[in-house]
Amino acid sequence: MLLVCPRCATTNRVADERLGEQPVCAKCATALAEPRPVDVSDAVFPKFIRATEAPVLVDFWAAWCGPCRQMAPQFTAAAQALPEVRFAKVDSDEARAASAAFGIRSIPTLVLFKGGRELARRSGASSAADIVAWTKAQLAEAAA
Repeated sequence: MLLVCPRCATTNRVADERLGEQPVCAKCATALAEPRPVDVSDAVFPKFIRATEAPVLVDFWAAWCGPCRQMAPQFTAAAQALPEVRFAKVDSDEARAASAAFGIRSIPTLVLFKGGRELARRSGASSAADIVAWTKAQLAEAAA
């Protein structure tokens, strides 16, 4: 499986059976498959969603946003429940190009990507259970 490093944007090939062994980036040694959200910058975002073979669920958020802060632990819990999905956080104030490219108008907004293509999106704070159920439903629908 190809996984893009959230820090340096290096594409790393990791055998599927080794995903549970905490693989790290060959260039900068950043963890690649931890069951937690990773922060992704404007510079890394396009390659991260395009070249990562696993589905990527992105939380567009901002530090000043109360619902975003309220949902953050729920997003982390959902990441632990779905280790086969890469979870990323994009600060819409700092990553303006990514936010503009995907027409983010309200936050928090979750966008699910697979192979660089947007599969689905939803806005508003959600519980971990809702995030997990929605993500599984969207991935099942895309596979059908």
